[in-house]
Amino acid sequence: MEDLYAVVLAAGKGTRMKSDLAKVLHELGGKPLLQHVLEALGPLTAKSTVVIVGHQADAVAAISKGPGVTTALQAEQLGTGHAVDMARSALENESGYTLVLCGDVPLLRTQTIEALVRTTRDAGAAATVLTAIAEDATGYGRIVRDDDDRVVAIVEHKDASEEQRAIREYNTGTWCFDNEKLWNVLSRLDRDNAQGEYYLTDVVELLVAGGEPVAASVCADEREVQGINTVDDLQRAKRDLDAMRGDSA
Repeated sequence: MEDLYAVVLAAGKGTRMKSDLAKVLHELGGKPLLQHVLEALGPLTAKSTVVIVGHQADAVAAISKGPGVTTALQAEQLGTGHAVDMARSALENESGYTLVLCGDVPLLRTQTIEALVRTTRDAGAAATVLTAIAEDATGYGRIVRDDDDRVVAIVEHKDASEEQRAIREYNTGTWCFDNEKLWNVLSRLDRDNAQGEYYLTDVVELLVAGGEPVAASVCADEREVQGINTVDDLQRAKRDLDAMRGDSA
């Protein structure tokens, strides 16, 4: 797509993996987690893809391959909003749409990413967040909607009220933005939250306050959007990968 760009977040160490290996370098089905993400993105033929590297930057950069793929260094990890901002110099002056994907979500399908982009275009949205529904969304940012079912905020679990923690729809960390509006709103983020980080999720409230529409695209198969944070998560993903391959056979 001539007007499509992508940022892939791959800077984290992944301390809960209890390994010296950067999280996105751990393998699933014989390939690093990051490679799965880049391969899912590949058929969309993004004009430019920026992989944000940090921990073991050289090793992560070495597998960040594909047409139009480059890397940008996040030397200090100050949150997801800060990570995306590392791609500013490469993408800020482009027009079109920018995907934000996580390098540790290896089961995301190409068609799910396509649906996310399509929703953004069709809704004329400044941003669209990929969401999923869980019986228990503990630990995830909750999708807050108004009485007209419009997305008005994403509240991180640590900052959520008891009422908000009862919400089952959650943020998967995958996004599509109107490119121009993305860079404008990123510059307005602050660190006034429980983690002291620049949350990408805070862009929702800023956009809504400015009268910009924010949409949601719900992923029907929750297996696709599960991030890898622990060895147990990796084992679960291996089982899910086998099952998903069986489903499509």
